[in-house]
Amino acid sequence: MLFDLRQFEQLKVFILNKLRDELPGHLTYHNIDHTEDVMRAAAMLAAREGVDENDKALLAAAALLHDTGFLVGRDNHEEASCNIARYYLPGYGYAPEEIEAICSLIIATQLPQSPGSHLAAILCDADLDYLGREDFFMLSERLFTELKTEGLVQNEEQWNRQQADFMGGHSYFTKTAINLRQPLQEQYVEGIKLRITA
Repeated sequence: MLFDLRQFEQLKVFILNKLRDELPGHLTYHNIDHTEDVMRAAAMLAAREGVDENDKALLAAAALLHDTGFLVGRDNHEEASCNIARYYLPGYGYAPEEIEAICSLIIATQLPQSPGSHLAAILCDADLDYLGREDFFMLSERLFTELKTEGLVQNEEQWNRQQADFMGGHSYFTKTAINLRQPLQEQYVEGIKLRITA
């Protein structure tokens, strides 16, 4: 792939505008802010993990598109994101094999995460980067609000149990994320467990 930065920038503007204008308003976590956050985290991890420029380009496109499926709905949103990628990416100069590589990265973020490559591991870690960051509790509250609105979680007690279970079983994949994020994530799990009343 001879990466065309100009075409990627055009794609980014188009997709971010689409997310801003068309995502349901109750998505307080899975919104444009999350997409931009994952893009930043993916770029940071890729740089520290020594990823080459072509792979960085594929990763950037996958990070940009990974949650576009929420435009359709929560269920199977990774597959919907791939359908959106397959629809729009040819118009921005992406070859079929590049599009399928991007889709394989997106599918890897489905929970439970199952990265089959170094690039997929980076995207998975970027998607959950916040679990080991200083802004964890703010973003966790946004996710709780979103899930509560959809009736997927009833109250904070249930949410704390779910978070403790999920985070207790989650480990980062890349050396960078393990070093940067895992220690704080483990502290947060212990703190959340203390909030569980029974």
